Amino acid sequence: MHSQTNEQPAVARYVAIITDGNGRWAHARGLSVSEGHDAGADTLKARLRDAAELGVKELTVYSFSTENWSRPQEEVDGLISMMATRIARETPELHREGVRMRFIGRREGVSQDLVEQMHKAESLTVSNERITLCVAFNYGGRAEILDAARRFEGSTEEEFRRLLYAPDLHDPELLIRTGKERRLSNFVLWQAAYSEFVFRDELWPDFSREALVQCLRDFSERRRHFGGRTHAGGEPQQDGAAGVTTVPRREE
Repeated sequence: MHSQTNEQPAVARYVAIITDGNGRWAHARGLSVSEGHDAGADTLKARLRDAAELGVKELTVYSFSTENWSRPQEEVDGLISMMATRIARETPELHREGVRMRFIGRREGVSQDLVEQMHKAESLTVSNERITLCVAFNYGGRAEILDAARRFEGSTEEEFRRLLYAPDLHDPELLIRTGKERRLSNFVLWQAAYSEFVFRDELWPDFSREALVQCLRDFSERRRHFGGRTHAGGEPQQDGAAGVTTVPRREE
């Protein structure tokens, strides 16, 4: 266990991460892309534990996008195989640590073995409450919205939200991206409407506990207005019909 001395307690309880840079990390070291993804999976496991210690309640990570199928077939096959193996091997350990597992994204094209491992992990950990790890695999923000729109017959945002892949999870308060890029890359487009963004230069396998703490500290120093205006004294001020001072939060 790490001491939290001199560490900023987590203000962001709901965090999303675009875990970018596994391939570049491997290339810089003369390793295969598969070895880069394996190193990235090790980093995810370590940062998940750190996030739980720091008070984060939900961590959503971008593992494989709907666009990633265009990568070399060998890389895709290796990533899918690694995912299935890792889930089967590590879910019992994560279960003992109180981690709830969730997977979002389309299942079309995903191997049956991986789909079965996802279902088993979700079923085993469904009652855990320490932290939720939500893995976005074969996921695209536009695809999620389109899939919901096909079934939508209501008239409100709340009714539409209930048709998203994981309506029981909270919108991320903080979205982190590693690997120097400065874009969303089709990740949680609906949910990130009011997320605070932090972009880091580290490639994902190099993303340390200290980097996570710094991201949480950066978030804690920001003022979130949600469309409102802040008085000199720091209190939010609503500005007409367009101003919003709070975001509805689902009950925990």
